[in-house]
Amino acid sequence: MSDHKINICHLYPDLLNLYGDNGNILCMKKRLESRGIECTVTGLSVGDKLNAGDYDIFFIGGGQDFEQDALLKDADLNKKADIRAAIDDEKPFLCICGGYQIMGQYYKTWDGKQLDFMGLIDFYTEGHEKRMIGNYMFECDALIERSKEASSPNGSGAGAGSDNIIVGFENHSGQTFLGEGIKPIGKVLAGYGNNEKAEYEGLHYKNVFGAYCHGPMLPKNPKFCDLLLQTALDRKYGKGTALLAEIDDTLENNAHNYMVDRLSK
Repeated sequence: MSDHKINICHLYPDLLNLYGDNGNILCMKKRLESRGIECTVTGLSVGDKLNAGDYDIFFIGGGQDFEQDALLKDADLNKKADIRAAIDDEKPFLCICGGYQIMGQYYKTWDGKQLDFMGLIDFYTEGHEKRMIGNYMFECDALIERSKEASSPNGSGAGAGSDNIIVGFENHSGQTFLGEGIKPIGKVLAGYGNNEKAEYEGLHYKNVFGAYCHGPMLPKNPKFCDLLLQTALDRKYGKGTALLAEIDDTLENNAHNYMVDRLSK
């Protein structure tokens, strides 16, 4: 057993859990424990105070519009300042669908009603009558950069091909538009992503990753899961100090590659 430990904060687990998004928590915990790294998961919901310093990774899943309305009041009162501090401290976040949208400025419904969100990152979402739904895949620029670093003279080899692709399932009527200087996760290869015209998916701001990727996202994309985990370990213990050991990802890679092949046809 390693001396290292990662604490995960799961925000609003009772309200934001569409399409099995809680599976992302199970995946992170399992992959840490498979390497002998202790992992604790704390769920915080309406009424619970957040102390950002207690946690190394933050997760927010997807939910319905009425659930977002209820939790936003609580977030402003009990959590917003600490979420902002954690973002500025470059702690990793994974925010899915509704959990992604509420990090932005606002959501405007297709009939003109505006719901102000937390405003922690410069982007906004507008609802449309048409739903963007189906299996999809997109490149992950952070994985591409990690592969380049690994293939450098001091690296240990690079991942290639589909290792830099994320697969999942999207189902959203909201179309998201990123502010100036806010980067997406990467380019959409099949499906919709942020909106019908942008051809890009999600956002990557500091160590915050937001995406419409249900499925859940992480079990079918182990390379991306490990990117989040390694980022948390690097922040907590120093880069190169607590490196993730290799584990058998045969099943995960088979599921991942099957979807890549299916969506490439």
